[in-house]
Amino acid sequence: MSWDSFKRIRFRKKKEMPGGLWLRCPDCGAMVYRDAVQDLLQVCPECNYHFAVSIEERIAYLLDDDTWEEVETELTSDDPLGFVAVKAYKDRLARAKKATGQQSACRIGRAKIAGRDVIFGGTDARFLMGSMGSVVGEKFTRAVELATKERKPFIFVSGSGGGARMDEGVLSLMQMAKTSAALARMDDAGGLFISILTHPTMGGCMASFAALGDITIAEPKALLGFAGPTVIKNTIRADLPEGFQRSEFLLEKGFLDLIVNRVDQRETLARLLEHCQIQAAS
Repeated sequence: MSWDSFKRIRFRKKKEMPGGLWLRCPDCGAMVYRDAVQDLLQVCPECNYHFAVSIEERIAYLLDDDTWEEVETELTSDDPLGFVAVKAYKDRLARAKKATGQQSACRIGRAKIAGRDVIFGGTDARFLMGSMGSVVGEKFTRAVELATKERKPFIFVSGSGGGARMDEGVLSLMQMAKTSAALARMDDAGGLFISILTHPTMGGCMASFAALGDITIAEPKALLGFAGPTVIKNTIRADLPEGFQRSEFLLEKGFLDLIVNRVDQRETLARLLEHCQIQAAS
């Protein structure tokens, strides 16, 4: 039996499925061999759906080995408003910290990609959907300022499906202006910002820093926008174009520069960094 045939096996009953060997793709519905997905850096071999991955995994596959030097590790998300909705914000924070082993949804630091110095950061969707509270905005801003001071390219991976974190009210919303202003100062200083967008990147994050890259890259099929398509459709009471707010639609409309599969992102970043260095020197 060929591998292509083998990986398409469907089990009729749950008990027939060996535990942990297979998983169902949420996009195409296929049962796919877990090792095949892992070999592709958590990408479905059937339909190219990109599963969510942690910031630790992104650090591992994007950066040169043993070059990651994290900074601003003491900053931790807190509950400045004592906010309570269905669940208390402080309890949600505590669970997110315990589940991820992180103090906030964002990590930043120095690193190398193909031997070139960069400032790197990203948000982790496991931590309240990577949403932007005051600590995420502050860490992003400090990373931009570090890149400006040290004259290094800044690369940030957005996995911010939660947008701006409403649990912190205006303290969260003001991060949109703060991060955008920091990027404007970096641009004035001649810096380079490469923004990598993943599924989903929405809300206040997409309406601020995530959309401000000098070069903007997205993973395939990522949902990118401010309000979601269901909200928009119900508001304007009209059907939306096919593929609306997906990476491919936004590339066609000129919003994105590139769509890059996860397995090719490191090589693509290396080429971009080399090109931009040559351009800066010429």
